[in-house]
Amino acid sequence: MKKIQFKTNVKCGACVATITPEMDKVAENAWKVDLTHPDRILTVEGEIDAEVIQNALKNAGYKGESIDA
Repeated sequence: MKKIQFKTNVKCGACVATITPEMDKVAENAWKVDLTHPDRILTVEGEIDAEVIQNALKNAGYKGESIDA
C-alpha cells in the first residue's frame, strides 16, 4: 500500500478534529497526524493523489506540503 507524507500546520488535537471530516471524505481511517513531530507529519495510506489530500486540508483551513518519506 502506498504511503504519502505531508508537512502540515496542524498544531493540536483540536486541529486534527477540524480536519477529520475533510480527511475522512478522501481517506477514511487511512490517515494520521504525528503531533509529536516538529513538522506535524500527516501520513496517508492508499492510492490517493497528493493533490486530493492537499485540497482536503485546504478545505479545512490548513496546509500540507508533500515530503519524500
